[in-house]
Amino acid sequence: MKQTIQSVLLHGILLLIAAGMIFPMFWMILLSLREHPESYETFFSLLSAPTVLKNYADALGSDTFGMYFLNSVIVGLVVTVGNMLFCLMCGYAFARRDFIGKPLLFMTILGVLIIPPQVIMIPLYRLMVQFGWINTYWALIVPWMVTPFGIFLLRQYIQGLPTDIEDAARIDGAGEWYILFRIVMPLCKPVLTVLGIYIFLGNWNSFLFPFLFTNEESMRTLPVGLSFYIGKQSIDWGHLMAGAGISAIPVLVLFIVFHKQIIQGLTAGALKE
Repeated sequence: MKQTIQSVLLHGILLLIAAGMIFPMFWMILLSLREHPESYETFFSLLSAPTVLKNYADALGSDTFGMYFLNSVIVGLVVTVGNMLFCLMCGYAFARRDFIGKPLLFMTILGVLIIPPQVIMIPLYRLMVQFGWINTYWALIVPWMVTPFGIFLLRQYIQGLPTDIEDAARIDGAGEWYILFRIVMPLCKPVLTVLGIYIFLGNWNSFLFPFLFTNEESMRTLPVGLSFYIGKQSIDWGHLMAGAGISAIPVLVLFIVFHKQIIQGLTAGALKE
């Protein structure tokens, strides 16, 4: 009896947590399917209002929305590929190679992890101005091509891999580049998938630095472009939620396609033989 009550309470709590996580998505979709949703006074009147697709049609038919979407795709993909490549190289070097200053350099990288992004906002902006990269893809891509978190994650994962195959490859005359890309990288597929999803999501949803580094409409990313639906006097909730709903589609597709690899990467090393 006691176990049954505990089970019911546990499931009830989990259902409440799940409902709390799902409700914002439900609310976003509901507002996006209503014309002028801000005009409805109560939740029930909004719920019973006619369903329309006008907000989605307006968003998809807008030239600027397509431009924002394309910019986000370009920046997200390039930064993700860059992180997977450079973090793999750095993580392999820290895990397998010995060089002067290695402990100090790795501790410096760990120290960068605790620095809030807002601290580097002004210095990074001045640096982008000096380089002449404001309103260019360079400012949106280059500063994020490698991350301390990615280096740390790959280093820890590679350290847990056995060295037998690498040693055998060296005996057969294989070089370090061959070992890295033909032996180590395939073994790192689960953690690289997790890193790729993490980096892509971070850049896809990034607002602060793209807003800071761009002031031309042609270079705005999707989060920055959507923010302009928020005016000083009112908020265009219908179009804002429709744009947010469309922007969530790539994230959902990524999770559906790579959910197995994500779970493998998150649970890697959790079970000991």
